[in-house]
Amino acid sequence: MNDIQHTVLFVDDEENILHSLKRLLRREEYRILTATSGVDGFEILKENDVHLVMTDQRMPGMSGTEFLAKVKENYPEVIRIVLSGYTEVDSITESINKGHIYKFMLKPWNDHTLKLEIKQALEQYDLMQVNKTLHEKLIEKNKELKKINENLEVLVKERTMDFEIQNQALELSRAILEDLPIPVMGISSEMIIVLINRKAETLSLNNKHIEIGKKLTDFFSSDVEEKITGVLTADTGNTLVEYRISEATYDLEFIPLSGRFCGKGVVMTLSPS
Repeated sequence: MNDIQHTVLFVDDEENILHSLKRLLRREEYRILTATSGVDGFEILKENDVHLVMTDQRMPGMSGTEFLAKVKENYPEVIRIVLSGYTEVDSITESINKGHIYKFMLKPWNDHTLKLEIKQALEQYDLMQVNKTLHEKLIEKNKELKKINENLEVLVKERTMDFEIQNQALELSRAILEDLPIPVMGISSEMIIVLINRKAETLSLNNKHIEIGKKLTDFFSSDVEEKITGVLTADTGNTLVEYRISEATYDLEFIPLSGRFCGKGVVMTLSPS
């Protein structure tokens, strides 16, 4: 049995048929409504949430298929069945082909078969409602996904612009570093040369040009290393004046890195004395 009670509307101009149908389904968990004409049937549909309509075919004023065609137009989700003692095959077949009715059954009916057909029709109704709900949820999720994608596209554009600005700033910083009029070097805490600018590349120490990746002691004396060690330990700058390189003397300034690179290295500048 379903937790949700279904409402079934029977339409037939013969009162005894309606009474028989109500007696047949009295033990089922259905709410049974009846009407003796299509006009009365529409009045009931206006005021009730009906799930299945079963109607006679030959009725005064409006045939069963005509009635169900209008039911489909106004209440498309309602399951529609014709129950008739007349085999008007052409009109009923046309109505089936147009989707006006779900099924056609003949009078007199088999009680067991009729109850089974009604049960299956209402199960079909429930299935359609579940599919409708899932479809609506899918549409809503697609809308949410579309909105997320649109927001993501905006975020990606903003991030891309940020990266472009950062890249431009980095390139500009490198260009400024390269064009500084004095030699500049970056020394790691392991005393490895990790950065040099153009002026530093032109220096010749111990008949060798400075290269990235080489040890500081390959080019400079131990007192330079001692100064850098002291700067890293104290986290404050220091200088070494009149340091001789080839035929010239330089004042060496050591500036410790800050922030997340604190203690990781120093920047060394060489200013002619």
